[in-house]
Amino acid sequence: MCAEDCRTGGTQRLPVPQSALRGSDYNSVPPRRTRIAVSASQPLLPLPALPRAGARIDLPPLAGSADALALAEIAGRSAGKLLAVVTASAADAQRLLDEIPWFAPQLRVRLLPDWETLPYDHFSPHQDLVSERLATLWAAMQGELDILLVPASTAINRLAPPEFMAAYTFEFRKGQRLDAEKFRSQVTLAGYAHVTQVVSPGEYSIRGGLIDLFPMGSQLPYRLDLFDDEIENIKTFDVDTQRTVYPVLEVRLLPAREFPLDDKGRTHFRQAFRERFEGDPAKSGIYKDISTGIASAGIEYYLPLFFDDTATLFDYLPGDAVVVTHGDAPAAIAAFWSDTRSRYKLLQGDKSRPLLPPEELFLSDEAFFTAAKAYGRLVVEGRSGQPAAHFLPNLAVDRRSEDPLAALKKYLAAYPGRVLLLAETAGRRETLAAMFAEHGLGVATSTDLEGFIAGDARLALGIGPLHTGFALPALAFITETELYAGTPRRTRREAQRKASFDNWLKDLTELKVGDPVVHESHGIGRYRGLVRMDLGLGEQEFLELHYASDAKLFVPVAQLHVISRYSGADPDAAPLHTLGSGQWEKAKRKAAEQARDTAAELLALYAARAAREGHAFAFAENDYEAFADGFGFEETNDQATAIAAVIDDMRSGKPMDRLVCGDVGFGKTEVALRAAFCAVAGGKQVAVLCPTTLLCEQHYQTFVDRFADWPVKIAEISRFKTAKEAAQALQELAEGKIDIIIGTHKLIGKEVRFKRLGLVVIDEEHRFGVRQKETLKSMRAEVDVLTLTATPIPRTLAMSMEGLRDFSVIATAPQKRLAIKTFVSNFSDGIVREAVLRELKRGGQVYFLHNEVDTIANMREKLEKLVPEARIVIGHGQMNERELERVMRDFTAQRANLLLCTTIIETGIDNPHANTILINRAEKFGLAQLHQLRGRVGRSHHQAYAYLLVQDDKALTKLARQRLEAIQGMEELGSGFFLAMHDLEIRGAGEVLGDSQSGEMQEVGFNMYTDMLNRAVAALKQGKHLEATDLTQPLGIGTEINLRTPALLPDAYCPDVHERLTLYKRMANCDSAEDIDALQEELIDRFGELPLQGQSLLATHRLRLLVKPLCIQKLDATNDQITLQFSPDFARLAPIEPIKIINLIQKNHSYKLAGQDKISLLRHCPTLNDKVAAVKDMIRQLSQ
Repeated sequence: MCAEDCRTGGTQRLPVPQSALRGSDYNSVPPRRTRIAVSASQPLLPLPALPRAGARIDLPPLAGSADALALAEIAGRSAGKLLAVVTASAADAQRLLDEIPWFAPQLRVRLLPDWETLPYDHFSPHQDLVSERLATLWAAMQGELDILLVPASTAINRLAPPEFMAAYTFEFRKGQRLDAEKFRSQVTLAGYAHVTQVVSPGEYSIRGGLIDLFPMGSQLPYRLDLFDDEIENIKTFDVDTQRTVYPVLEVRLLPAREFPLDDKGRTHFRQAFRERFEGDPAKSGIYKDISTGIASAGIEYYLPLFFDDTATLFDYLPGDAVVVTHGDAPAAIAAFWSDTRSRYKLLQGDKSRPLLPPEELFLSDEAFFTAAKAYGRLVVEGRSGQPAAHFLPNLAVDRRSEDPLAALKKYLAAYPGRVLLLAETAGRRETLAAMFAEHGLGVATSTDLEGFIAGDARLALGIGPLHTGFALPALAFITETELYAGTPRRTRREAQRKASFDNWLKDLTELKVGDPVVHESHGIGRYRGLVRMDLGLGEQEFLELHYASDAKLFVPVAQLHVISRYSGADPDAAPLHTLGSGQWEKAKRKAAEQARDTAAELLALYAARAAREGHAFAFAENDYEAFADGFGFEETNDQATAIAAVIDDMRSGKPMDRLVCGDVGFGKTEVALRAAFCAVAGGKQVAVLCPTTLLCEQHYQTFVDRFADWPVKIAEISRFKTAKEAAQALQELAEGKIDIIIGTHKLIGKEVRFKRLGLVVIDEEHRFGVRQKETLKSMRAEVDVLTLTATPIPRTLAMSMEGLRDFSVIATAPQKRLAIKTFVSNFSDGIVREAVLRELKRGGQVYFLHNEVDTIANMREKLEKLVPEARIVIGHGQMNERELERVMRDFTAQRANLLLCTTIIETGIDNPHANTILINRAEKFGLAQLHQLRGRVGRSHHQAYAYLLVQDDKALTKLARQRLEAIQGMEELGSGFFLAMHDLEIRGAGEVLGDSQSGEMQEVGFNMYTDMLNRAVAALKQGKHLEATDLTQPLGIGTEINLRTPALLPDAYCPDVHERLTLYKRMANCDSAEDIDALQEELIDRFGELPLQGQSLLATHRLRLLVKPLCIQKLDATNDQITLQFSPDFARLAPIEPIKIINLIQKNHSYKLAGQDKISLLRHCPTLNDKVAAVKDMIRQLSQ
């Protein structure tokens, strides 16, 4: 055990029994507050003393993750000395970064990341990487590190000199005086870019008294709030919501790049460029860009031109540092050099982009090791000597055997020391604990390593990030890697933020000029932008909408709740309505009739189901786990949620009726398989209904493969089977010999009899005809029904059927921290080789998608010639399941690094190491499919690349070009969800409701249709008669409120038009005063104090909510009187008793009637607050 923060709550640590540790002697450790390590004389590993400067010591061989323990112990006992660990591979550096802090939480460990570009690349590294590099170098300079991890190919890069870092680093503190102009020149000097909204490191923005700043090396950006010229407070804020998070006292500003772009730096560059390269510098794009202050892509490979001398990694290390080489670093450096030289030869002929020789950019292996000789050196290579830590034998859990843990139990019986089992996450720990308990293996729980060593349990289960286990003489660490060897383990992933469906259609974030929108009173028109007008009531902002025959409609931003996006067919072909004609009313009436019928049907069905008990399925958890393990991919968050929901439904004893929505390949079939397993294990039969024979055959194969190891009989009824086979299947079905039957609509024929039907799975329900749907409906009242549909439908649909049908959406489009860089280009050998090499160089893996099984072998030969370095495997859907699983396992376990495959990877492989995908003949794929394939790559800290290769970009069809442009444009974070929706709009929203197809929906737009359905269902639930509820009446037409003051967000306050539109829409969607308060807090937080126009806008919305229940159509507030006009519904609904109005006018002479539907209050109200107070007073008088 190395230096570690004791987490046992400050209690005195107990000595561990001698017998348990076999010769290792542990003293008790002082309480937590002293934070000192286990004394150096009793480490877990027998390690030599640190070498003196110039000496070299080889460590004994270390198995598995024991190298991390060794480094942690060495650093822990030599406090104050920096360990610079140079690893042969980038993957090992990342692994050590995860593992060392677990062994020694108090150690300060950082990784100097690679640029992740190839030498002489035309890309620049991602800002997050540059930020991390600068922060790490700064920490090394300041002596704030115990262990610095550096991959070998990064360690030989020449760096900016430490003086540059010192000269361009600034600090700001709370209470300090700050001159805005001086600040601007300081941040510009440090290379920061001025933007309107700060989202990534190296950006700043100034808005009045607020300064937003995202320093390099920082996890979060900062917001400086100035009072005059003094920094009043500094807070961090969240990039996504732009809301502040917590206050801090000071900010350190590192330079924005690894080279200076100020006048001095640019002059130095130009001068050095002219001296170094012959010819006219004006012909070089890089020279011209730097002259104008632009950092061109790939400028990092011209770093020496900015400085008189460059530095090396050793210039950043203190003199007493110890250099550790991990793995075969010399071979890694030699390989890097041979690659770099070959790239230099290949690219040096380009006169417009002359290259510096590799020697000026990188240290040669000789120079590197010569410089390293000045330091004490440790070598972790493990080739010779007595091993200090041993590999574990095969301990894999065998789910098929009587005792799955036999191998583990045998090892535990023979091993004399103590054992710590490590799960990857807390959830996995619970699962493992349950499995151990079930098979009679008693384990104690352990919170951390410190606690385990302090205790005396011989076998404990904890959580830890170790990649591979190992055994010491007295202590063994066993990880899930050993327990699940051979099973593609689901590695830990960042919990993905789920794409939110709520209000997607009502949300106008993605609204572009030219998109169709629906106005609740006037129908479908096209959005043409925001305009400002003053109609004599103060300046206001309006949405400009264009209707048929060039009619224009201006909608005030305060009434955006009546606007929603149109979705229902191709946006270009949206049916524009004519203003003032009866066309829109007619369309609404037809849609309302259908909504009414649908609602009544749904409700009757719901009543029938609720009154009846269903079957509660029961099955053994361990069997289910074994079945689930057969799914060789990682479940997405949504998929896992859907599966859990289905299983809960089946166990609940209420009949299930769940609709699972998710695009093709989002893993719906797996949900069906798990449900089928639960039903069969619970002793019931399962029927799977498919719309086409082909799909039927496909499902049959999938089910047979997945149930291959289980005693389950599966049959198919379709055109592929003879009449005799079909008759036999039906007979066995009636006798109960068949467990799962898969078929087309024949399955719901009259001649089919089930003995104990428990679950019906319906795939692609919307493709069945009206008659079949009727039969299905009657079935629904008797058995569990699981419906799968491929059309992702916004959650509004779920709302519309609240409580009528449970709804699961599988739509996790990977929202990763780094956007996926997407390129469209012709297929060329150079591009393919470069793309594959760039990924392999950083220890990653590549998908190459070639969607023709016939020619996939030829493509393999071509790739082997192009990239001999790659270890290629082939995967496609026509391979046998076991063979395919073996290929996928090899790829997941990183035994192969290039997977040449068909679209089979669409179905949810998730491999965190694969961050480049090449899609051949990309023009042949649909938008959602391209997006989904692209979503297979890209995870938190690596830049992911997607190459869409086309045969000839000149010969593309218009649609194919549009698709490729859309996906290339949508590479921003979170776009995945909108892309799927974009596709949904092109395909239409799909029909999952009544019997009729979605014609009415197309006429009025999806959002309005579901609104009508919502209201119909709500009215029926309240027992109202539907005829009395007029569904065509606009739902959101609120009160028109006029406070006679400008109500908008001024340009100077929120300069981004798009952002303004979104905020206006969010205000309009607020349903309660709390929502408006929250929005007001956010506005002040993000943009500063609200100007008068903004206050007026919020007041308008507050009053809108206040008067909504009173059927008030219009509110007009002048300086001398407030007038309320009641709507025609007032007489029917009578929210205020007329006698109250009469009494009020008689008692208070300030009130008077103005015509039959208006009442006014005479009162002098010069300011906005006076007007609001007067309206509130008036409403109070009327409603008390």
